[in-house]
Amino acid sequence: MGRTSGSKKLKRLPAPEFWPIARKRFKFITKPIPGPHQADECIPLQLLLRDILGLAATGEEAEYIVAEGMVEVDGRVVKRKRFPIGLMDVVGVPRTQRFYRVLPLPGKGLYPHPIKVDEASFKLCKVLGKTSLKNGNVQVNLHDGRNLLIKVSDPKRPIEDVYKVNDILKIGLTKGEVMEHIRFEEGVYVIVIGGRNLGNHGRLTSVTKGAATVPAMVTVETAGKGSFQTTLEYVFPVGFERPLISLPEVV
Repeated sequence: MGRTSGSKKLKRLPAPEFWPIARKRFKFITKPIPGPHQADECIPLQLLLRDILGLAATGEEAEYIVAEGMVEVDGRVVKRKRFPIGLMDVVGVPRTQRFYRVLPLPGKGLYPHPIKVDEASFKLCKVLGKTSLKNGNVQVNLHDGRNLLIKVSDPKRPIEDVYKVNDILKIGLTKGEVMEHIRFEEGVYVIVIGGRNLGNHGRLTSVTKGAATVPAMVTVETAGKGSFQTTLEYVFPVGFERPLISLPEVV
């Protein structure tokens, strides 16, 4: 019988650059399983516990911690060491009262930012797309693989369909309900998730529409550091008057 899936191994050299691993000491590293995040935009849970958080000294210890159900991701116990951890995911170790939100950090890429227990009860999800279903209902596709069903009473006047692409939804992790809706517009507070300004955050001051070969651009004004431009796809709204989540300080 032939193989039915891809390789379960990943060599260290081609692994994502932001993974803090020794590239030449060993040949292979834990490969994330298919999940809510792309392979080059996530961190395997085992690597996160051992190499970043330092909660385990070896891969075996990290595997034991995961297998015993000591780790939660977005409020649910995860028992797979290769589970992919990505942008805005909330990782918690309830026994030690340690909670983290995965955020972009300048010079490091995705990194777990410590948060308080009350902030670990929700996450922010970005609307990436929408799909029309039968009877006029709408499916909203979020950046972490979630799908939100919007039931429409009148397909010709879908007043319930208020979410648009690039908007942000504050999702409760206990019931999965929408707690708050942040519209993508000028004045919103954003964090940069890609490019050379990765990890910087500030207020969105303007949006320039793109063309067929030119991406849409935005201008972000930071506190005390002036303003910069980046592409629209690199910004992630986190609040309006103020951020809804705690953010790492940018030096």
